[in-house]
Amino acid sequence: MKDLSIEIFKDMGITPEIYEYGESIWNSLKDRFEEVDAVSEYNQIKVIQAMQKNKVSEACLIGTTGYGYNDLGRETLERVYADIFQTQDALVRPQITCGTHALALALMSNLRPGDELLSPVGKPYDTLEEVIGIRPSKGSLKEYGISYRQVDLLPDGSFDFENIKKALNSKTKMVTIQRSKGYQTRPTLSVQRIGELIAFIKGIRPDVICMVDNCYGEFTQTKEPSEVGADLVVGSLIKNPGGGLAPIGGYLAGKKECIENAAYRLTSPGIGKEVGASLYALSAFYQGLFLAPSVTANALKAAIFAANIYENLGFSVVPDGREPRYDIIQAVTFGNPEGVIAFCQGIQQAAPVDGYVTPEPWDMPGYDSPVIMAAGAFVSGSSIELSADGPVRPPYSVYFQGGLTWQHGKFGIIKTLQKLVEKGIIIKDFDRRNL
Repeated sequence: MKDLSIEIFKDMGITPEIYEYGESIWNSLKDRFEEVDAVSEYNQIKVIQAMQKNKVSEACLIGTTGYGYNDLGRETLERVYADIFQTQDALVRPQITCGTHALALALMSNLRPGDELLSPVGKPYDTLEEVIGIRPSKGSLKEYGISYRQVDLLPDGSFDFENIKKALNSKTKMVTIQRSKGYQTRPTLSVQRIGELIAFIKGIRPDVICMVDNCYGEFTQTKEPSEVGADLVVGSLIKNPGGGLAPIGGYLAGKKECIENAAYRLTSPGIGKEVGASLYALSAFYQGLFLAPSVTANALKAAIFAANIYENLGFSVVPDGREPRYDIIQAVTFGNPEGVIAFCQGIQQAAPVDGYVTPEPWDMPGYDSPVIMAAGAFVSGSSIELSADGPVRPPYSVYFQGGLTWQHGKFGIIKTLQKLVEKGIIIKDFDRRNL
């Protein structure tokens, strides 16, 4: 069987030496993968439990058109999400176009002129800068008189509790906590660490709304941030919870008042959650959620594999090859733009869709520097599918995530390595030194 695998990888442009190097890394990770599977099993049963409790039926999969009044499937799905995240309510809609939209909805619906938003974990993800008004943009929070303040993490990645305490003031209405690293090389926050931060903040200001940007983190642990004090958790359905099947959408789960505010902002005052046709998305939403724990586990395995492949070759990786995983993102720093570009091109060449396309950096809306993205996906832009991206700016790090199957994730990473070797970014005799 191994000879057959070598041959088919060779047919796909992978040299036997690089294939063998990948196999040596994979064989060293099997115990680690068993731990990932154990978390996946727990979360799988949790999802089934929530679906059974809320009596998901065939009728829930049909959907509605027009106004969407009395949409059984939509209302049941939102109860399922609330149970999974252990919150009072949830808003799960195809009308939420992306993760940034979900975050903007949560912020704009729960903040008012004169309020202040605080980030105690440093700079937010690039696309939120224009939402907040860090970079000027029409309709930003800043234009509505909502101020922003941030406290950076300490150099070792820990919270700066002293300055967080100083930053909390009478205007602070909401705290935003980004769980994942974004386009930074800081550690991703575990649910436990998020709970410690929220407890500290609530100890000073119990009335402050604590929101967690949960994108890329769902189902990577057995608990979600809403179980350790978060008033709102927010994410995209074309990442972890959509399981690779959701064609669009986002979710908010949290306290009833926060969700009501968001619903009134999404539709209109006086209408809120009562309208919003689910069209033909519900079957994919339900089935994607059902698959999400398993798909997330596959993406975690691919990320762990990538970390070990590149760390063993001397590159800086975050998280490193041994650290616990709290999201599906793997950062690899090359120190030059050629490495970032070659990596993304390797991922694209491994794609089942648009595998013949060569990605190049471009000035993507919402970003302050050229960005390269590789995403040959069945759902356009879906980053739970095999994908990679990064801003072409120092320190020239690429961010890899996704993989609906472990086998695809493994192939994608090996393909990036082949591409980097072909371009001379990794010396060609690497295999003889590392096997």
